[in-house]
Amino acid sequence: MIIVMKPGTPQAEIDRLNREMENWGLTPENIVGRYKVVIGLVGDTAALDPLQLQEISPWIEQVLRVEEPFKRASRQFRHGEPSAVSVATPEGNVMFGEHHPVVTIAGPCSVESEEAIVETALRVKEAGAKFLRGGAYKPRTSPYAFQGHGESALELLAKAREASGLGVITEVMDAEDIEKIAEVADVLQVGARNMQNFALLKKVGAQEKPVLLKRGMSATIEEWLMAAEYVLAAGNPNVILCERGIRTFDRRYTRNTLDLSVLPVLRSLTHLPITIDPSHGTGWAPFVPAMAKAAIAAGTDALMIEVHPNPAKALSDGPQSLTPEQFRQLMDELAVIGKAIGRWEKQPALLP
Repeated sequence: MIIVMKPGTPQAEIDRLNREMENWGLTPENIVGRYKVVIGLVGDTAALDPLQLQEISPWIEQVLRVEEPFKRASRQFRHGEPSAVSVATPEGNVMFGEHHPVVTIAGPCSVESEEAIVETALRVKEAGAKFLRGGAYKPRTSPYAFQGHGESALELLAKAREASGLGVITEVMDAEDIEKIAEVADVLQVGARNMQNFALLKKVGAQEKPVLLKRGMSATIEEWLMAAEYVLAAGNPNVILCERGIRTFDRRYTRNTLDLSVLPVLRSLTHLPITIDPSHGTGWAPFVPAMAKAAIAAGTDALMIEVHPNPAKALSDGPQSLTPEQFRQLMDELAVIGKAIGRWEKQPALLP
């Protein structure tokens, strides 16, 4: 349930309503919009009558029930307003959200060596990326496949962060690793295989770093948003959704099926920022540029693209990785679309 306050409502009246709701056993959450304040009520509101609730203050404009099972993630919860996630990086805050420039995240599937990760970070930064992705801990289908270098890879990510000034996004697989990963990462990623690891979701929700939540490979949109609800309910409001392709019946020509229809669907359902990962979504580097361009045209807030200095020798996901040269060319092409829809940050001139 949400209480929409009239424009100009005194803060003292909002504070009074918050206290009254708490006395009723509810948890009020204030969402401050451009013109209005919305008070979201979390708890058992089934017995509350919206008409009677509206009479407790002359400053209440409207009382509405949130019909979706994902309460905090629902766009209704913010009275239709989108949220933005601010991420602190070495070079300042970067905003994820539908009223901000598209954010590009780039880097290898996994951290392999200091030379490779620092080189990649510098190259993607030059092309306009704001964040470096790279796995220290890698969930793999086969127990014999490369699982990542673990804690030593976090040290290499820290060196790449220092050398490039990029923010770092890396995956958390085990709740026991959250604290040490959070010391290096600016955003904690929950991967597709852990989307419904509810114990892990509660733990990342209890810490302060923003969370990038990837869609499970067979997850419905509602299941995905309910997973986000776990993080939000644990106290962390900074959740970024990431579509990375779902498993369908065709596995021969693409690794997954990239569901770009989630962009307009999610815009109608949730206030959370949205990222598209065309690398995992297609599984093949030649298909990545087209899907990245389509994602920007369809309204994504961010892109996550795999880049490796030598994809043929990558320890994981080489076939879907672009070279730094290909990534630079793609960024030039994406800028044309991004500028046309008013969602591209002006980049400094690239060196020849």
